[in-house]
Formats: sequence, C-alpha cells, structure tokens
Amino acid sequence: MQLDTRRSFLQASLLTGFALAVQPVMASTIQTDAAGLDTGWVKIGELPAFQARPNNASGPLPTIIVIQEIFGVHEHIQDLCRRLAKLGYLAIAPELFFRQGDPRTFTDVNLLIKELVSQVPDAQVMKDLDAVAAWAAQNGGDPARLAVTGFCWGGRITWLYAAHNPKVAASAAWYGRLTGAPSANNPVHPVDIAKQLKSPVLGLYAGKDQGISLESVEQMRQALKRQAQPFKLVIYDEAGHGFNADYRPNFHPAAAQDGWKTMLAWFKQFGV
Repeated sequence: MQLDTRRSFLQASLLTGFALAVQPVMASTIQTDAAGLDTGWVKIGELPAFQARPNNASGPLPTIIVIQEIFGVHEHIQDLCRRLAKLGYLAIAPELFFRQGDPRTFTDVNLLIKELVSQVPDAQVMKDLDAVAAWAAQNGGDPARLAVTGFCWGGRITWLYAAHNPKVAASAAWYGRLTGAPSANNPVHPVDIAKQLKSPVLGLYAGKDQGISLESVEQMRQALKRQAQPFKLVIYDEAGHGFNADYRPNFHPAAAQDGWKTMLAWFKQFGV
C-alpha cells in the first residue's frame, strides 16, 4: 500500500460510523458518550489506533487491547473502548488490516473476507500487537496490568496472542474460530497452540453459532486441559455468533451482558 493511501485511510478512520457491510444498524445499538474521557486516533508507527482513557487519571492505567472484528475499528469497536475507559481502563484498538486495505468500504461480507481479511498474515498481526503493547506502556498504561480481548476474527487472534506474548496478564476471546485448515497467512489455529498459552484465557461462545461448532469448542477444551494456564470456556446455549454485536440482528442482550460481566471479573481475577 502506498503512503498516500495509508494517509487517506487514517483520515477516513478519524470519522465515526459503521462499516458499510453492516448497515443499516439495529435500534439496539449502544452508544456510549465520551464525557470524562480522552478519546481519539493515534499513530503507532504507521499503524492507526483508536484509544480511550479516563481524563486526568493519576498513575499508570490498566490496559486492554481491543482486537477488531472483520469490519475494522468501526463505531462498535470504538464504543467498546469507551465503555472500558469509563471503567478506568486505557483501551486501545489498532486497525490491524491497515496495510492490506480498508474493511469499512466493503459492502459484501464474503468479498471482504476473500479480498482483505484472508490476505492479512498472523505474523504481521502479532508484530503489530507487540507494538501496541509497547506504545501503551510508554503512554500511560501499566505494562504489568495488560489484558487483551477480541471479537470474531479478533477472538481467534486473542488466543494466538496469548500464546505469543508472555507479558499479557489475561485475555478474553469472544466467539473466535478455534480450528481450521492451515494456510500461508494462517499457519496455526488456537487448538494447535493451546499448550503454548502464556497467560489465562476466557473463551465466550454461542450454542447456536453456525460457523463455530460446539465440537470445536469441546476439542479446544480437551486441548486446554493438557496445559498449565487457567482457562474458562463459557457457552451461551441460546445465542448465535456475534452475540455481543449490539448493532446487528444477532445481538443477544442476555448473553452479551453476562459475557461482559464475566470478562471484567476474569480480568480482575488476574490483576487487570
């Protein structure tokens, strides 16, 4: 991607709004205000990232890296950052597809996956997340209280990053794919690296998920039993994939609310 294209992407990212592929959004969409918060876009090297933190915070803040869905850091992901900042966290969400393109501009989900998402190498993502963690530690975050959470595509990445970075204190993966065929960009999947986890991971899954089978969740559970890190897998029987996405028809309020509380308790349990 040329430098001017990157600059255009950052300028576009400064605007709020939802990705084209998910519009129109549902009336259930949650909108969190920025009162009492410092929010906005930063650049980590060339990587754009949205950050939110409480105003006038004293001392280093517990930090949560928020990993996007396939739709990028659109309004929903920004809102999740604001929700976490209201609770006292430094929340930061990097645009991890930045080098390959802008997911907001796609109107067709299948085309988005084929032409953009599948082109993003896991190794690139791990390196970018390392840069985000380092930036947070140098910009008001507490490196000893670092957590990661991710949704859908970001849920899978959350598992991988928990096996990659020993400095992460705890993670929460929301309906992230666990198994799959290896490829050049995705050589391993969470079930393949379960024994390599370096910190506790919470997995939040849906009983009616059409893309992530309960069999694969059970396969992951068995793999996790053969490693030393604490883990917890929660299945919401009546929910479908993306149950926390309040802007989409598959939003399941009860599962979303319980998952959010469970995630926060998980982070507190491990000091974040």
